[in-house]
This record gives sequence, structure tokens and C-alpha cells, in this order.
Amino acid sequence: MTGSIVFDPLLPWWLIACLGGMAIVGIALALIRGLSGWPLRGLAALVVIAALAGPVYQQEERDPLTDIVLLLEDQSASQRLADRATTTTEAADALAARLEARENTEVRRIAVPDGTDNTGTQLMTALSEALAEEPSGRVAGAILLSDGRLHDLDRAPGLPAPLHLLHTGREEDWDRKLTVDNAPAFGILGEEITMTLRIEDDGAAPEGVGTVPVDVSIDGEEPQRFQLPVGQDIDLPLTLPHGGRNVLQFSTPEAEGELTDRNNTALVQINGVRDRLSVLLVSGEPHAGGRTWRNLLKSDSSVDLVHFTILRPPEKQDGVPVRELSLIAFPTRELFLEKIEDFDLIIFDRYKRRGILPSIYLDNVRDYVETGGAVLIAAGPDFASADSLYRTPLEAVVPARPTARVIERRFRPQVTDLGQRHPVTAGLEPEGEEGWGRWMRQIELTEPTGDVVMTGADDSPLLVLDRVGEGRVALLGSDHAWLWNRGFEGGGPQLELLRRLAHWMMKEPELEEEALWAEATGQQMRIIRRSLSETVGPVTITTPSGEVMEMELEEVSPGRFETLFDGPEIGLYRLENGEHTAVIGLGPASPVEFEETIASAEPLSEVIDGTNGGALALADGLPRIREVREGRPAAGRGWIGITPRGAYETRAVTQLPLLPAWLVLALAAALIVAGWLREGRR
Repeated sequence: MTGSIVFDPLLPWWLIACLGGMAIVGIALALIRGLSGWPLRGLAALVVIAALAGPVYQQEERDPLTDIVLLLEDQSASQRLADRATTTTEAADALAARLEARENTEVRRIAVPDGTDNTGTQLMTALSEALAEEPSGRVAGAILLSDGRLHDLDRAPGLPAPLHLLHTGREEDWDRKLTVDNAPAFGILGEEITMTLRIEDDGAAPEGVGTVPVDVSIDGEEPQRFQLPVGQDIDLPLTLPHGGRNVLQFSTPEAEGELTDRNNTALVQINGVRDRLSVLLVSGEPHAGGRTWRNLLKSDSSVDLVHFTILRPPEKQDGVPVRELSLIAFPTRELFLEKIEDFDLIIFDRYKRRGILPSIYLDNVRDYVETGGAVLIAAGPDFASADSLYRTPLEAVVPARPTARVIERRFRPQVTDLGQRHPVTAGLEPEGEEGWGRWMRQIELTEPTGDVVMTGADDSPLLVLDRVGEGRVALLGSDHAWLWNRGFEGGGPQLELLRRLAHWMMKEPELEEEALWAEATGQQMRIIRRSLSETVGPVTITTPSGEVMEMELEEVSPGRFETLFDGPEIGLYRLENGEHTAVIGLGPASPVEFEETIASAEPLSEVIDGTNGGALALADGLPRIREVREGRPAAGRGWIGITPRGAYETRAVTQLPLLPAWLVLALAAALIVAGWLREGRR
């Protein structure tokens, strides 16, 4: 029970002040005039003014409230190094017991795990959320059990009481860290890229270490070892070995005594892309479909196109002197002997033997295919004639034989069952019930040696794809694909089909018909297997720690098999399915929790100093707990302080007026009458 005097004025304070001023003026006049009753008149005015102020004696029935101490336990990944986790738990248990043993004190224990999406330790976020749930008038202090390496300092709240850090570090702690900077997301094949590698020793590192071994591995292959200096930036020039995803792993062996080897490895994933694709397009004669090929290839800014159309073949003799023609001579020797290896793709569009390309040049084209080149033949009626390209040295690589029959009637191209699984034609479904627009001419093909992905009239092969040696060959048995581009009878996916066809021949990784790869999202990967087979076996997964497991793949669309896998750890995973292998890195390339592993109070020093708190090492023992007044230093050698808040809950309030109306009336009347009588007698 507590009592105090409070005021409940009947009039605004400014009006009471004015009345008081008027009373003082009246008393002064009475004093000047020599009236002997002025003291009594002054007392009467004072009683009236005091009554207007409304003095009340207030009694409160209070229940004291406990002080709250926030105890935050850092359970992030860096706190699981060495014996930090055990030290933190034991210290938290002991501190909680000591605080709860104190009179009028409660403890709120808060566990702070790793932040999501590699955001690190979110200590200040957890502290802000805890303060939002408690009355600030009851918080007597906050204690952090952590290594001090947090990643949300900008969210530090305003604290009404001391903040202390009990860090888990030791003087002998040290760690070696490998980092890779300036790693691009994409790299151009054949061009050198430069990354910066640095190896640093933090903390009480052993002296006299000048160089350390570093292993460099590409796509999980056998690593190469180099000796690199410590504490220096090393520029690493690198040329990507292949297109698509290149997974580079840099690692240094774990040294004796270092805190962790989790930051001794850096994974870099770079997509290899071609700078420019060189394509040679040879049109045997002008025709309606010639511009279709040209428009397709010129629409891609990454394609360098060399296009020749034979306008005046040797058999054309019209008597016009050569010097009067504005035609460019076909540079056959330069293109087919000297620079043929510079092209990624050669397209023969309705080309036939005319003596322009001798057999030795076509022999060179065949060798070009077998050693890794790509040739696409868009066949017209010439392919079925005696002058067909098939009747040249290219016969050894052409994937089907013409029968010399040209089918001149309308037909609708159809994707075969195999074509529904092949990436060149997979998903090319006609819109509507009628299907794609019809073509008017097809060259009858037989004895296909490759994959027939499309058929035409009489189910004859229309599009045949084949691998020859290290190269690829495609044969399109019609010169009427341009009808789709013109929208004839609704048209069809001409541009998409030809684009996929060209990119498959240039060995773009996303169009491989037999492939295994994975797509990562955080710690989960989607494993994808593309195959022309109807079934595939399970995929074998090797984790970074060497654990091997198998998972079945489910067919989600024709030729595409998938499964989801949650990786238990960060690092390089190896995938294997039959002859196909792949590697992928899960988790961040550089986890923020392991960028700084040496415990330190420096990141929190400004926040701690602003609350008069302190930072002590748990290695020196558990500190004592004292009570300190607000605004006083709250930490010292071997002790930390909390500020008692003295909070309470009011259960009942009783108010008693000190000047009730009857008393004011009696006092004022008595004093005024007494003053009048005194002045009357004089």
C-alpha cells in the first residue's frame, strides 16, 4: 500500500494561475492601504485557490512484478565448431539457474539458429523480436552467448537495460580460409577468364607458414596440386574446357589445430558459352525457302553467317561476259580446304553436284564431320537425282539413302514416338485437331542409319539425325519448311524446329538427347535425366563426405526423368547413371557463417558500450551477477550487472479529497468574517 498527493484541478491551470495572480494583487492593495485584515484575506484566497487545484490523497494497492533477463543462445553453424556448442549450453544452464535463484527475477531463454538463405547469424533480429514481446519496463538486461560473429547488426534495437556478450572463443583459436573472388557466372569458350584466390590465416595461426598446397579440380576430375602463398591475392587464369556448367573446386587440406575445414574449399560454377557461332550456308540455287534459313541464322546475334547462293553455275552459258557480272566468285578452296575447321555448322540447302565442289573438297567435309563438325542437308528434288550429294564422298556420313522418288502431294509432318523423346522435337505439339499445315513435296528416304524424329508422306522418314564419329549430321527430306513460316494452313513451329536443329548440331548442352544434370535450389537439387530409352536405372549420388546412395527416377514427360534430392551437407555432389556423370555444388559458394570463425566482441562493441554492458570470454569462467543502478557501468572484471526495474501492477486505487467543499466554504467564510471584524474594530 502506497500513498501520494495528486491534483485534480476543477479549472484549467492557466485560469487558476490567473485567479491566483488577481488574489495577490488584491492582497497587495490591502497591504498598501494599511488594512489590518490582509493576512486573513490572503489565507481565505489561498484556501479557495487550493480548493480549485483539487488536492487528493491517493492510495494504491500494488503487486510487484518480476524483472526479466533475456538469455540468447547462438546455435548457428559457427557455434558448432570445436567445443563451442557444449560450452554455450553449459553456460546457459548455469546462468539461468543463477538468475532464477535471485528474488524477483525471470529468465527468457531464446535459441538463435542459422538464418535462412545463407543470411548468417541473426542475433539482433531475435533480440528485437524478444523485446517486442516483453514490457520494456520489466527488462533488466540481455545476455548473448555467442562467438560475436553476427550478420544483422543494422537491426540492433534500443535497449532499456545493459547488454552483455559472453563469447565462446579461446586465445589459441586459429583458422585457415580459402576464398575465390571475381568469379563470373558466364565464361566465353576459348577466352581466358581471371579469378582471384586468397588464402588467409586468422587468429593465433602458427608462424613460419609461407605456402600451402591447393588442389584444383574441374567437374570432379582428378585434382591438380599447386603450392600457393598465404596472405596474398593470386590471379588464376582459366579457360573453360566445355560449354554448359563447369564446376570448379578449389581446396586446401585441413591443417592441424585449425577450427574447421568448412572454409578450406570454394566451389565455383561457371556456364561456358560460345562467343560467336560460325555457320556456312551454301544454297544450290535461289528458291522460296532460302530466305527462311538466312532469316533464322541472322536473327541470332551470336551467329556469324557466311551465305553463298550459286546464281550462275558452270552449265549456265548466257553469253554475258564475266567482267560485266556483279557476282562474287565462290571461294571454294578457301572455304573447304583452308578455313573449314573455323565453322561450327555447314548447311547445304538444295545443293547438287555441279562441278563447283570437287570430290576432294567433299572428302574434306566428310573428314570435318568425323572429327567433330556438323553438316545439315536440306534436301530438294536435286537430292533424288543423279547429281545428288548422296552420290559423293558424303555418302559415308549421310544418315539415309534417297530412292530417287520425289513425292509431289500434300502431307502433314508428324513427330515420331522417338521424336517425342528427342530434345529437337520434344514438346512440338500441333495446335488444334487438324495439326500443322501441310507441305507439298518430300524426297523419299530409306535405310535410315540415325534417329528418325519426324515422318511425312507414307510414313517415310522426313527428319533424320545421326552422330558420325565425333560429329553430327542431319537430313531434312523436304525443301518446303518455309510453308510453315508463311502460315500456310495454319503453319507450324518452323523457326523453333530449325533453331533446335541448328543448336543440336552445334552441340549445345541443353539439347543433348542423352544427358544427366541437376538444378540446385538452396540445399535441394532436381536431378534430371534425358534419354531416348523408355526406362533408365537409378541415379547414384555421392555426397561431399563420400556417402553413396541411390534414388529412382520418375518419367515426367517423354524422354525426361526427374527426382528431388535434399542434400544433407554443403559441397560437391557427384551423380552417376550408367555411362553418364555430372557434378553439382549445393549450398552457397561461400557460407557467411564460415567467412569469420574467430570469436570476437568487436562487431558488437558499439551496441554494448551504448548500454554500459560488457564483453567477457567464457574461457575465463562464468561471471558473477550484480545489481547496478540505471546509467551506471554494468560490467567489470569477472562480473556483469543487471538493472532492477521495480515494475509493479496496480490492483486498486483509493482517492480522498483533502479540501472537500464544506471545509473550503467554512474556512473561507471564517477567515473573511475574521478579517472584516478585525478591520471593523480598528
